[in-house]
Amino acid sequence: MFGLLLRKTKSFDSLVSYCYAMGKKRKPTSTRAVRESSLSSEGSDSDKKNGKTCKKKVEDQEEKVLKKRRLQEDKIEEPNSYHLFTESEDVRRFRLNLLQWYDENKRDLPWRKWASHPNPNQRAYGVWVSEIMLQQTQVATVIDYYNRWMMKWPTLEDLAISATLEEVNEMWSGLGYYSRGRRLFEGAKKVVETLGGVMPNDAESLMKQLSGVGRYTAGAIASIAFQEKTGVVDGNVIRVLARARAIGADSTSAVVQSTIWSLANTLVDAKRPGDFNQAMMELGATICTPKAPSCDKCPIKKLCRAYHHKDRVQSYYEEKHKEEFSSFRVKQEDIVPDIECAADNCQLCIPASEGYDEELGVLNYPRKPKKKPPRQEQTAVCIVEKKSNGKKEPDYLLVQRPETGLLAGLWEFPSATMDSDCWPTPRREKAINGLLRDKLKMKISAEKERHSVGEVVHIFSHIEQTYCVETFTAYDQDIKETTPMAGSPSNKWFTAQDFWSGAVSTAMKKCFSAYLKSISPPKVNSKKMKFDSKKTGDAKKQTGLDSFFKPVQKK
Repeated sequence: MFGLLLRKTKSFDSLVSYCYAMGKKRKPTSTRAVRESSLSSEGSDSDKKNGKTCKKKVEDQEEKVLKKRRLQEDKIEEPNSYHLFTESEDVRRFRLNLLQWYDENKRDLPWRKWASHPNPNQRAYGVWVSEIMLQQTQVATVIDYYNRWMMKWPTLEDLAISATLEEVNEMWSGLGYYSRGRRLFEGAKKVVETLGGVMPNDAESLMKQLSGVGRYTAGAIASIAFQEKTGVVDGNVIRVLARARAIGADSTSAVVQSTIWSLANTLVDAKRPGDFNQAMMELGATICTPKAPSCDKCPIKKLCRAYHHKDRVQSYYEEKHKEEFSSFRVKQEDIVPDIECAADNCQLCIPASEGYDEELGVLNYPRKPKKKPPRQEQTAVCIVEKKSNGKKEPDYLLVQRPETGLLAGLWEFPSATMDSDCWPTPRREKAINGLLRDKLKMKISAEKERHSVGEVVHIFSHIEQTYCVETFTAYDQDIKETTPMAGSPSNKWFTAQDFWSGAVSTAMKKCFSAYLKSISPPKVNSKKMKFDSKKTGDAKKQTGLDSFFKPVQKK
């Protein structure tokens, strides 16, 4: 009956009006009028019931239609086969060529030795530590940190039982993204205390049971340590696959991410999943690099769509322009269009608004969105130097940051966030003095040599932080410390040696370096060079000017 009425009226508004007219013996002029009239009219109970029932059905139908429309708009279309590996022979060749290249060219990295350990738990731990350290950090930087870490805590139990968070932060100091180290420590404790000391052995369990382990890290541990057939996707893999299948859309978009993961899982070798995933990352790091790829050395170049498209453009250019190849730029409309991806408005191709840049070649892939500029923040920092009688080296006051947020748990000089550009000196001094007095419960009766050090800029991933650094000196007898209130930040005095080896951020080390430079400026040698005017024969002195001229012989 409802469907018959809907076909008869042909629109939701008309149907609503018709239903209410039937229930109230009059026909409102619009849906809005119907709703308003339903509140003010005094029809019979049956009329109201009929009208409400019909109205409810119409609203439900409207919601279904809108929901369906939203799903259609949000739906990720099935990728065109041009961007996939559809031939089993291509997949076989890709695996074979890549693994042969990897066996001959892989770098000697310390975590790869741990990955061959006979104990699966030890393998997983070694891979876990390396993968966490390598997130957002270059291999060359990680090697030394990894070796020191594994020397101090060679097993999962050593880390979970023997280490403290303070020691973990100290070991991680300078590596950046400090929450990674804390989560690794917390994960190790969970494995030992909750999971009986046994690491989860598949990607899904790793993600569910260990905090800080995402899809990539879980895939790396599962494939390398436990030989699970699962792909991994990091920046290197995205670059390799985007070029191999000519994926030029925004690499961070949902459709590209979904496609890349699908490709990675399709290609991974079932017999050597760990080696295959490492080979993919190795290829992206050493051959298929972001700015200067070595395409001629690439083991999969015959299967690379970006490489072949570059060659086609070059060949077309050479045929049409010949001698002008090095000086004439091909116009976009002159290039033979790449019609192999025939999909309309393909979500994986280079956007039509941007187009293919023939000068970039394979560098057209992948495309990244423009980065948002980091937000600007300013912080007042004070380096408090304490001198003690009978002690040659001074101590420096440091305060521990909160356990959550940026640089969680690390030590820093007394600091106050400024809500605008660098505050005037009196305002900065007032903020720092308030911190010392009110939060740290520290009274300093005499300050000496208080002065500004200058500005130090440090860029985090999303913040450009400007530190306005100042310093003053106080003697031990002029400092009175009482126990801070509950909830106040911890503080303690560090020697310079303790500072450099402690759990301190790179930003604070920059501030300390600026301070040291301000109190010990480089010495300039003011000694003047003297001429040996008296001809004493001192070889260490500069030779006189007349010695460069030969005397004229008399005739």
